[in-house]
Amino acid sequence: MSLTSLYLRYTYGKGDRKRDKGLTTPEDVVRYDDIAYGKDKKWQILDVYRPKGAEGKLPVIMSVHGGAWVYGTKEVYQFYCMSLAQKGFALVNFNYRLAPEHRYPAQLEDINLVVKWMIENKDEYGFDLDNVFAVGDSAGGHLLSVYSAMLTDNAYAEYYGLELPQNFHFRAIALNCGVYYQEMPEKKDGNLSLLNNLLPKGWTKKDLDMLNSFDKIKPGYPPVFLMSANGDFLREQPDYLIPSLEENKVPYELHIYGSDDNILHHVFHVNMRSADAKICNDEECAFFRSYIK
Repeated sequence: MSLTSLYLRYTYGKGDRKRDKGLTTPEDVVRYDDIAYGKDKKWQILDVYRPKGAEGKLPVIMSVHGGAWVYGTKEVYQFYCMSLAQKGFALVNFNYRLAPEHRYPAQLEDINLVVKWMIENKDEYGFDLDNVFAVGDSAGGHLLSVYSAMLTDNAYAEYYGLELPQNFHFRAIALNCGVYYQEMPEKKDGNLSLLNNLLPKGWTKKDLDMLNSFDKIKPGYPPVFLMSANGDFLREQPDYLIPSLEENKVPYELHIYGSDDNILHHVFHVNMRSADAKICNDEECAFFRSYIK
């Protein structure tokens, strides 16, 4: 494992623990924890959150967490996900296998397993499969953008050996502070260390090109709430995705949060103490509601 990955695990973990210190499960949310969706008892587990008292099937949001592909758990995202459940959705919050212990496309394989689990367990947890949405941020935004492309391009899925569920699609997705395009990094670039941890050993430019999602958009790609922040180090990434969305006539909304006197940073929206996060998450859920049928 590279020093870059070790550093990210330490610093991100420290920051996230500080961010969420003192937060507890809201009284109006019921949660089902540590449900297996695969054979790996540590990583292939998920939580389901529902608004307490809600009956019947609810529209679903699947959350794909960030963490530079090498960090993150459902525990880090539980309070963010429960805040979305409070808005009238069933939330699926899951771990996926991390690099470098599990190299790409293990993360996509796990997303696919979660979707299949949702389909198989729709009645037990009250999932309305006609209205499935998804959110992903940072590396999770990348993974969600790729998986969404696979659902509209079987050849892309076949390249990675994935057998997708039949007749499944997202009604809409939110890509938050994600990465959709990477050039071949320089030898001293930290991104090279991350890619060496993520991609299979001996990876080539072709592998990097297949990792990128910006040019994999096809007609039928789900409507996109595309979000970044004025202080996000990935602020330029939506600019790579937008031409493909427009060329393929995919509905989208671009939202850049923050102002000159209010600098917002990468994945600010998962901080439950932030008024700006509430605004962003309210607007994303309103976007999703506009596509409920």
